[in-house]
Amino acid sequence: MSAEAGDALVHAIVDNWGNAELPRAERALCAFAVKLTAGETPMSAGDLDRLRAEGLDDRAIHDAVQVIGFFNYITRVADGLGVEAEEFIDRWGVDG
Repeated sequence: MSAEAGDALVHAIVDNWGNAELPRAERALCAFAVKLTAGETPMSAGDLDRLRAEGLDDRAIHDAVQVIGFFNYITRVADGLGVEAEEFIDRWGVDG
């Protein structure tokens, strides 16, 4: 995959992952991440079964939960402390 195609895919996922061209396993993982992040409904064994049905093993699921949880945690910490983005870091996807 070219860098341009990779960037286009990342932007499509960020804009609306549900409309992005993703394999079934990655689509299932995105849905899982949204559910885990939003926390509007409790997680269940069925959530894990859906990931396993798409070929993810328990190690992959564990790793995904760790990454999702960490990003949720660090975002809450930054928001809670009023952390502002560093000025020397360009906003992703913004030219200029």
